[in-house]
Amino acid sequence: MRNLRLDICYDGSRYKGWQRLPGTDNTIQQKLETTLSRILAEEVEVTGSGRTDAGTHAKGQVANVHCTSTMSCEEILMQLRRYLPEDIGIYSCRNVSPRFHARLNAKKKTYLYRLWNSSQPCVFDRKYVYQDVSVLDIQAMQLAAAYFVGTHDFSAFCANKNMKKSTLRCIESFQILEVGNEIRFQVTGNGFLHHMVRIMVGTLLEVGTGTRSAESIPELFGAQRAQAGPLVPACGLCLMEVVY
Repeated sequence: MRNLRLDICYDGSRYKGWQRLPGTDNTIQQKLETTLSRILAEEVEVTGSGRTDAGTHAKGQVANVHCTSTMSCEEILMQLRRYLPEDIGIYSCRNVSPRFHARLNAKKKTYLYRLWNSSQPCVFDRKYVYQDVSVLDIQAMQLAAAYFVGTHDFSAFCANKNMKKSTLRCIESFQILEVGNEIRFQVTGNGFLHHMVRIMVGTLLEVGTGTRSAESIPELFGAQRAQAGPLVPACGLCLMEVVY
């Protein structure tokens, strides 16, 4: 039995997220499994490093798949590029250890959230940014973002009300950068809860508009979901890198 690693990118705009769902074939995982099963002439299951939300994008998603096919990685890659829709791309396909698991072996991930902070139209990037015209205090948001760094209980930043596993996560870095009219929130951590990045950004925007103080962020660790900020739209979020 072979184990293949796929390095993947996708525009998530028209998909219902990564995870396979009943009653629809419009997910990234389902598209990959259907296409690979056709190419390899066997039923396969694709395991991703994480489940990106509906409408979320990826430049650095990683997945693995077990198969018995003897087809070369070069041929599999060529066939995937031929048959997958144009908004799902495969950077590489390679043989890896049978023990490699895209999700369980991941050590850290980096996400980027892009916010277009202007009333000017953003026609060509409109599917990849969230437009918010609020006047934002960047320095206050940067101060608040620094409180997220470290190991904390992020229960207030989890949209899964029935979460039974630990909500402790370690954030390695959280940077906020201004690039013209765009504000970029880049966060790296050892793992992320359901909607965690989008809720953190929503909370930081409250700091930016002055409705929440930067110094109040530590009070949210271990708190309830209702105490944190709103969930910002998925379109601005992109999985940039997974490190093993």
